[in-house]
Amino acid sequence: MQNTGGKVIKVSAAILALALLLFIAYTWLVLSWSYSDGERAGYVQKFSHKGWLCKTWEGEMALVSMPGTVAEKFYFSVRDDAIAKQIEATVGNRVALTYEQHIGVPSTCFGETQYFITAVKVVAEPGFTPKP
Repeated sequence: MQNTGGKVIKVSAAILALALLLFIAYTWLVLSWSYSDGERAGYVQKFSHKGWLCKTWEGEMALVSMPGTVAEKFYFSVRDDAIAKQIEATVGNRVALTYEQHIGVPSTCFGETQYFITAVKVVAEPGFTPKP
């Protein structure tokens, strides 16, 4: 009689290892390849480091196209601590955030949104002096 229990365990372990490798490859792909990229300008009105197990930087920016119009909100995530510090320093100022959109990220451990900020710069408006 053959030992079928050992074969079942080996096949199960191989299937599990393959599934794990496919998940890791998929995660790497969606985090490395962006669906779109661009820039949005407005005022960061909320920015926090949050999460129970996976701490992520999450923010909300008010996009104001013209004075007196209703502001659209742009929700974003930041993976780089250096960029997070730059954003913290500019809260309240008009800024332009450069982003990459990553669709299909399998976990909120990388960020709660599809939009990951890659750069930030303060935008000077006529008659506006940025806060120090």
